Amino acid sequence: MSLLDVIQVNRSFGGLRAVQEVSFGVEQNMIKAIIGPNGAGKTTLFNLISGTLAPDSGTVQINGTHIQGQPPYRIALQGISRTFQNVKLFSHMTVLENVMVGRHIRSRAGFASAMLRLPHTGKEERAIREKSMELLRMLGLHDQAEQEAASLPFGKQRIVEFGRALATEPSLLLLDEPAAGLNIYETAQISELIMKIRGQGITVLVIEHDMSLVMNISDEIVVLSSGSKIAEGTPDEIQKNGEVIRVYLGEENA
Repeated sequence: MSLLDVIQVNRSFGGLRAVQEVSFGVEQNMIKAIIGPNGAGKTTLFNLISGTLAPDSGTVQINGTHIQGQPPYRIALQGISRTFQNVKLFSHMTVLENVMVGRHIRSRAGFASAMLRLPHTGKEERAIREKSMELLRMLGLHDQAEQEAASLPFGKQRIVEFGRALATEPSLLLLDEPAAGLNIYETAQISELIMKIRGQGITVLVIEHDMSLVMNISDEIVVLSSGSKIAEGTPDEIQKNGEVIRVYLGEENA
């Protein structure tokens, strides 16, 4: 049994079948990539896994437990966290506060105890701050902890979003185009960071258009086209797959 199992998942929007009978597994401590042309259904698939959308049919399992149709916060509690194609930070909060937001999903204090300022609430809040600072040190952002998140360069905002996702203590991290909008140097940093995250025992599922990044970091790759899976295998197998070459280069060039 894999850490994540996606089994014959379907999702349509009106007459458009965005995801069709897609199945694959993600093993523990693996980096797996999902690639495909624009409109292939990649982000829709992420939304189905993370709970932003419910599948029309099919099964999504984490450690053998069915999670399809559950709300995102319940799926996050079961160990799945994600970043977004477009950076979604709380722009007027500090870098540290943005990461702390992710950490609160693991807190126990409720609204009433926070309002009453009970002793255990203050202790828990300090622990959240300390853990968030620890993550920022790992990400190389501790010196910017008190800066407003929106004031950081775009590449660093991406890394803040990584920190917020990691603060939930995921076993599986979903990264939706983490290198989008980055220059070559920033993309190299993101590549190193993804490898570092895997080194800490966190499994990574990534959507990415940068083929150099995908081929360098991935253990396995799933290829989507028009909502369907057309190939799955190692980077070497995918690079030699005739159907994948046709999808990316066209019949004549292939």
